[in-house]
Amino acid sequence: MKDRTDISTFEDIKLLVNTFYDKVRKDELIGTIFNGVIQDKWPIHLEKMYRFWQTVLLKDHTYYGSPFAPHAKLPVSGDHFERWMKLFTETVDDNFSGEKATEAKWRAQKMATMFQMKIDYYQNNQSTPLL
Repeated sequence: MKDRTDISTFEDIKLLVNTFYDKVRKDELIGTIFNGVIQDKWPIHLEKMYRFWQTVLLKDHTYYGSPFAPHAKLPVSGDHFERWMKLFTETVDDNFSGEKATEAKWRAQKMATMFQMKIDYYQNNQSTPLL
């Protein structure tokens, strides 16, 4: 097993994001949803995810936008969020160890919980999200 360091550089962010989304794209449960929505725009999506996690974890403010809006109308449920979180946690644990690694998992869990609650609300109330 390789030595695991904490998430501390932009290269670490890229490793996290690239490794995670490689797993997502191949996953039998959530891969088809991601691939169907993103299609051939993976490089654009990955760049956006680099900036998001760089802003969140390294406090280098390079992401501007609303993270929830692109997810508001996705056909997903609790199972999808559980798989997303499992793959994210595995990726962090396989590659990193430390305070920022723990923070990444905590923030991902909070985001997944919030996104799931909001998506469930919109699906169950025939509401249109304010985007």
